[in-house]
Amino acid sequence: MGVSSGCKVNFTKREGGVGLNNRVEALRQARGLAQEELARAVGVSRQTISSLDNGRYNPSILLAHRIARHFGLTIEDVFLFEEDEDER
Repeated sequence: MGVSSGCKVNFTKREGGVGLNNRVEALRQARGLAQEELARAVGVSRQTISSLDNGRYNPSILLAHRIARHFGLTIEDVFLFEEDEDER
């Protein structure tokens, strides 16, 4: 299942600066998954998923890979690195 699966899913945005935005909450909700279910599937705590949902946590590359694989997507489909123009 790719990004063009028919459902519109937005990125969680961070305020200012460099950040890793993600679609974890939207993807999870679109599939009817509770935080705890996703956490169990990828081997982390529910609190970790909550922090990802709220944009307060940047996952390790291993966790990002597990999450993307769980949704049948690439890391780039789930996580988007953004930086301010001034930071480039």
